[in-house]
Amino acid sequence: MSQNWTAVTRSQEGKGASRRLRNSGKVPAIIYGGDKPAVSVAFEGNFVAHVFDNKDMYNTVVTVDVQGGDAEQVIVKDIQRHPATNMISHMDLQRASGDSVVTKKIPLNFVGKAVAPGVKMGGLMSFLQPSVEVRCTAKDLPSSITVDVSKMEAGDSLRLSELTMPEGVILTALTHGNTDYDQSVVNISKPKRKG
Repeated sequence: MSQNWTAVTRSQEGKGASRRLRNSGKVPAIIYGGDKPAVSVAFEGNFVAHVFDNKDMYNTVVTVDVQGGDAEQVIVKDIQRHPATNMISHMDLQRASGDSVVTKKIPLNFVGKAVAPGVKMGGLMSFLQPSVEVRCTAKDLPSSITVDVSKMEAGDSLRLSELTMPEGVILTALTHGNTDYDQSVVNISKPKRKG
């Protein structure tokens, strides 16, 4: 999913400058990484307020057209929110050209729960990890990873090593060479016996 955002460069930095920027309806951000210096930018507050309605934005490579600067390909690395209003108050954007390697948490999308034999028998399905950390090139970054649980029986569990990963995407937990990191992501309990 390709996205284009527009930002302006900002010359003043620091808490006071950021506060003035936010009071004027803008959201400060920083673009960093790669072999270029960090760039301080600002986005329109109304744009930022709505762009994250789409949860895929957290895991999408975005092109930022910086007025007074270069166009940059980035991923959202972090956002800070105001503790009372929950409005986004700052964004960290990491440069992510097509072949640069990025590490990011990706949500798991569990499908097939209603038809899983273990659930039909009365077992309870527990989702143990809602997301996983992956490493891949920016162009291969998935917005989510689908986990098919439709064939799981009562007593079954599904581990990280059993997930079907998109090509070129590596689970960082499995790179440690230690089976302790191969944790369950979902399981189904055996139904309680009645009586």
